[in-house]
Amino acid sequence: MLRKRATRLAAQHPLRHPEVGAAIASTRFLRAASARPEPSTSVARPLSNRTYARGFATVPDLSAPRKPLFTKILIANRGEIACRVIRTCRKLGISTVAVYSDADENALHVQMADEAYRLGPAVSAESYLRMDKIIEVAKRSGAQAIHPGYGFLSENAKFAEQLAAEGLVFIGPGVEAMKSMGSKSESKDIMLAAGVPCVPGYHTSEPVPVAELEAQARKLGYPLLIKAVLGGGGKGMRIVRSADEFLPALESAQREALKAFSDERVLIERWIERPRHVEVQVFGDAMGNVVSLWERDCSVQRRHQKIIEEAPAPGLSDEVRKDLSDKAVAAAKAVNYLGAGTVEFILDCDTDEFYFMEMNTRLQVEHPVTEMITGQDLVQWQLEVASENPLPLRQEEIPRIGHAFEARIYAENPRNNFLPDVGPLLYKSTPQPSASLRLEEGFPQGSNIEVYYDPLISKVVAHGRDRTEALRILSKALDEYHVAGVATNVEFLKALAGNEAFIGQELDTGFIAKHHAELFPPISVPSPDVLAQAALFLLLREQPLQPAATISPWHSLAFRRFSDVYTRHFKFQPDPVLTQDSPSGISEVTIVSSNPGSFDIAVKTPDEEPVIFADVKAQMTSPTMVSSTLNAQMVNTTVVQQSPPLAVPPTAAVTDRLHIFHEGSKTTLLIPPPNYLLQIAAEVMSSGVIRAPMPSLVVDVHVQKGDPVKKGQTVVVLESMKTEIVLRAEVDGVVTLVGCKKGNMVEEGKELISIEESA
Repeated sequence: MLRKRATRLAAQHPLRHPEVGAAIASTRFLRAASARPEPSTSVARPLSNRTYARGFATVPDLSAPRKPLFTKILIANRGEIACRVIRTCRKLGISTVAVYSDADENALHVQMADEAYRLGPAVSAESYLRMDKIIEVAKRSGAQAIHPGYGFLSENAKFAEQLAAEGLVFIGPGVEAMKSMGSKSESKDIMLAAGVPCVPGYHTSEPVPVAELEAQARKLGYPLLIKAVLGGGGKGMRIVRSADEFLPALESAQREALKAFSDERVLIERWIERPRHVEVQVFGDAMGNVVSLWERDCSVQRRHQKIIEEAPAPGLSDEVRKDLSDKAVAAAKAVNYLGAGTVEFILDCDTDEFYFMEMNTRLQVEHPVTEMITGQDLVQWQLEVASENPLPLRQEEIPRIGHAFEARIYAENPRNNFLPDVGPLLYKSTPQPSASLRLEEGFPQGSNIEVYYDPLISKVVAHGRDRTEALRILSKALDEYHVAGVATNVEFLKALAGNEAFIGQELDTGFIAKHHAELFPPISVPSPDVLAQAALFLLLREQPLQPAATISPWHSLAFRRFSDVYTRHFKFQPDPVLTQDSPSGISEVTIVSSNPGSFDIAVKTPDEEPVIFADVKAQMTSPTMVSSTLNAQMVNTTVVQQSPPLAVPPTAAVTDRLHIFHEGSKTTLLIPPPNYLLQIAAEVMSSGVIRAPMPSLVVDVHVQKGDPVKKGQTVVVLESMKTEIVLRAEVDGVVTLVGCKKGNMVEEGKELISIEESA
């Protein structure tokens, strides 16, 4: 009978992969599933704070008639999550309504949706955060419900209240649950009452004087963590290791919290030195049932924000895994939770004890790894429970098969403290999706990564039979993920996926700092192969692209004369902007050709003997692909040329970049500018000119004209893509120019401060 029920469920709820469906019906899986304890849903309890659910909790009756799903929903978000929701709606026959800002008029989610409506200017406060405009569009378009995605209004209880008042369904939790779990202080009180362990600390829902916070910090002891009461995504968080650091960190955290959440209240709690970030995916329905869909490990982070996630969390005992799930379910039940939510825990690596950190009352960025190991569509689950249907599966029927990783592709420069980047996706080539590889994309080639929004480009999700296989699939996919036009973290993610400590499951939230030297090895001089392919690209692009069968001597006339031996010289240098600590020096490549399509190449790198490639056959097989017989073996290399942004002044001495994707690695080279421009740029830099590194908002200006400054002193604070950027004086001297004001939007390359260096 149990086998028949599993087979029926697999048919009713098709899983993502055929092998997962087969595993559900297998005797081994059923035996393991039946060994799991029944969830404590047999006790009826009133649902006091549901907006649209009444009655008592019961065990889900999967045979009861289902209520129809919505016929049209509005997606109040952008990027990959909006595209993700649209895909599920298409599968279910639900019409979708997109909204967009001026910056997203031609975005992918706008193109994918059945309808699309403009909200306003690019700034999110005037578009994606305008509740009134979103509600107006929903009513005008006939949408019955609104899916908020993540970020923006996804955890805004006021928004959910307004939707209810307008007769629209919020595809998310009840208002009271959002309010309770949205406050870090109130949520801890609720968790303690529910028997969920919390990190020792000091928190209150009321504003606290600075002196009182200082006193509580001394009482609690250092190190400690300052955290915004309404925080999330690493905003308003500061680690403090001594009393001297407390006040500056408090001011910074409060300022960031005020900007991000319009609330500067903070709490303080003990800082665990070797913590893991482990979270549990929970789901509740309108009948009061709550289940856990296993846990995820999100320990590897930068700036307190996740960068790679996996499910299930490796290295946990069955007892700890069950305890985590039980406590997460208890946490959700304590607030009568509805829909998708994530209960986040800090797990002490030294003791395996865990503590409640917060609950995210929305669908998480990393939900795909849970979908991969369970075979479930969590967006479909959201739509089911928002339509007042029971949860699709009981606790004992939720599978856990294999292992999955998600790597987030960001527009950022890891070697420059993960500073965000903006600009066009000049070139983008991705691996082919399959049953074991999933891509969550929101920005195709040609899209623009805007300063106004989070720099997440896409997500790569890999599934395998075990952690080793999943990591191998992820690594191969990252090798095939090529982006040019903005700096990305792809090369860093490849280093992370291949790191021995990461492979060995030595995970904690300080992983990147602890293994920094291994994750950021010194940049080596570009290889002769890469330099040769770069030079061939520059040479061959001068010829019209022709099919191989039509190539003749006449096609080489653009760069040679009859009976001549044609010679070209090229110079390259590593890109210091993208690599920070890259080696200096210029490499030279000489190409000699006496026969069309055949070349002798000499490569000279700094401090190395020349490398000769003789009788190389080469051609362009596409506008970006060079095929050649380097080392007597056919090699295909993608090369993308990028011109400098117009906002960069000529004195910055920035010329074209070449992005070279060769044998699984990316190398960025500069074509060096003329010597006179280099000389001018050196003179400008020595004068202490500070320019905007990217389009940014000026948060604060700390100096005035005539002020003396010391090297390392903060002069300007910028904000770009939700990240504060502190610009400091590079020299001792006197400020001679202040070219910006607080609140200004500044372009990349704009001169902000000029300092005359002291003699």
